[in-house]
Amino acid sequence: MNTVRVVGTGLLGTSVALGLTSRAASPTRVLLSDPSPTALALARDLGAGEIDDGTTEADLVVVACPPDVTGQVVLAELAAHPAATVTDVASVKAGVLDAVLAAGGDAARYVGGHPMAGRERSGAVAARGDLFLGRPWVICATPKNDPARLDAVVAMALALGASVVTMSPADHDQAVALVSHTPQVVASLVAARLQGAPEDAVTIAGQGLRDVTRIAGSDPTLWAQILSANAAPVAAVLRAIRDDLDGALAALDALAAERDVPAHGARGDLARLVAAGNLGRERLPGKHGARPTAFASVTVAIPDEPGALARVFADIGQAGVNIEELSLEHAPGRAVGLVELSVLPAARERLERALAEHGWQVVG
Repeated sequence: MNTVRVVGTGLLGTSVALGLTSRAASPTRVLLSDPSPTALALARDLGAGEIDDGTTEADLVVVACPPDVTGQVVLAELAAHPAATVTDVASVKAGVLDAVLAAGGDAARYVGGHPMAGRERSGAVAARGDLFLGRPWVICATPKNDPARLDAVVAMALALGASVVTMSPADHDQAVALVSHTPQVVASLVAARLQGAPEDAVTIAGQGLRDVTRIAGSDPTLWAQILSANAAPVAAVLRAIRDDLDGALAALDALAAERDVPAHGARGDLARLVAAGNLGRERLPGKHGARPTAFASVTVAIPDEPGALARVFADIGQAGVNIEELSLEHAPGRAVGLVELSVLPAARERLERALAEHGWQVVG
């Protein structure tokens, strides 16, 4: 990776470029390309690399364009740079490979990739050189790949701090339909119900609604492209969810009419729905990709003022307790934050005691 050409200077492309140019051990020369002169100049000014003037040949080309044109751009880069390995960061993989094969592109030099990282904000100004640190980077190898080309893409992902996962393009698209694309649709559907909600209802919204709708602020144009490119797998998951919703609706309708007709089994159906969700959530990886661990939860009230979080964390550190996970919720109508701290069960009593000794209010 002496020289890498990055085509597309949005969030992912600029983050790749920043990560490669900022490596202390062996920084990579990055050549930037983008159809927008303004976006290109901005990425350069942020330190992502230099504008490609066409006089230097790259060893590796990273295509970071919108999903609906990724296939075309990959083909163009394969043709324009016959000695380079070409990869991409699009969130749908089978369609890009199909475009390369259909046009007779050099499939030995094209290795599809997808970093499972992003932000709610877009563009070069939101880019970070450490965006991929510790995140999965799916490499979609095919039997046509030259092993040396595959190694080059793996090396880039590792250099950016990512954790490499290999999948076929079809398996990748099925997987992201379930773990990424469908959650976006569901979050948007729930958030859309808030448009006409009474102000009083929105005012009392808690952390649960914020958790469910966090990704609903995503770019509509980008997601229209992603969902279009992976339409069949996403539709299959949504149909399965629709079947579960039909069951939940039947149970709720039966309970609503229970005064006239006993709703035998309806409560059990709803309990099984929630229990199935418990079992599914337990399959999510734990810290650092390890097996999930059951944590104890301690909630502490802190004033909404500068330095409050620093003080409570300092007191926790003095107690020698490691915080595994945390979330912060603001109390409605009061300048108070509720910090939920997840710790190993054996540390719960020690943490509660230490917080109380330092004057913090532990919420039961």
